[in-house]
Amino acid sequence: MLRVGLMAAPELEHAAEAVRVAARELSAGGAAVACEERLAQLISDRALPLTDTRVDVLVALGGDGTVLRAARAAVQRDVPLLGVNLGTVGFLAEVEPEGLEGAMRRLLRGNFTEERRNLLEVRHGAQSVLAMNDAVISRGGYPRMIRLQVLVDGQEAGGYRADGLVVATPTGSTGYSLSAGGPIVAPGVDAMLVTPICAHSLQHRPLVLPGDAVIQLQVSAKEPIEASLQVDGVDFGRVTAGDRVEILRGARHVRLIRMKPFDFFGVVRRKLTEWTR
Repeated sequence: MLRVGLMAAPELEHAAEAVRVAARELSAGGAAVACEERLAQLISDRALPLTDTRVDVLVALGGDGTVLRAARAAVQRDVPLLGVNLGTVGFLAEVEPEGLEGAMRRLLRGNFTEERRNLLEVRHGAQSVLAMNDAVISRGGYPRMIRLQVLVDGQEAGGYRADGLVVATPTGSTGYSLSAGGPIVAPGVDAMLVTPICAHSLQHRPLVLPGDAVIQLQVSAKEPIEASLQVDGVDFGRVTAGDRVEILRGARHVRLIRMKPFDFFGVVRRKLTEWTR
């Protein structure tokens, strides 16, 4: 029996109905449905608790934040992930709301392919976490720019006076890195990006580095502040003067479900250009 886990942001408009539709189609097809505790009342008393249930696939219903949250769970469980867009852009989602029922039926038949995406491993002190999109060091609530040093494979790559730095995967190149002026990188490229945020220099430009590089970011010892470290948009703690954050390619991948051949540049046009018109 196929076991499908549902994750969603119930506060989003239409989320409750989308969860009910997905659960109904999956149950009708003979699958067991597990969900987060806060979603259980949207489905039925028969829904299994996701925390205690082994699943074969995860479905994330929401915006890109929901997909990123579900990606961490999918990597931990080593199962494929299907994203259903209920947000504004939904760049990471494979399915739009109108295609939800058909997608659930294809999921039941196993009629899909998988695409593997690289992850970042972010290390700070004794802590380590995986990122699908990016890691960001920023000045947080500090009213001035901060000084950051970047080392690549142990060699100094540059010093930045900026609001912060974004280290992104190709997947994350269309997120915060893009907003900060970074390039769009196709997801199949084995690379990492370093993009300064509002750097106070005409010479500071984004860096595109090999995928196996080891990046170290350090807040200048002269800075009397604690910088903010965020991983995939989630607060990962504070970085004090002299601390180093190490970022390298993760040992695992996220497995994204594809219902059709992935047209990356078509998605870029639709999601990042045409929707703003």
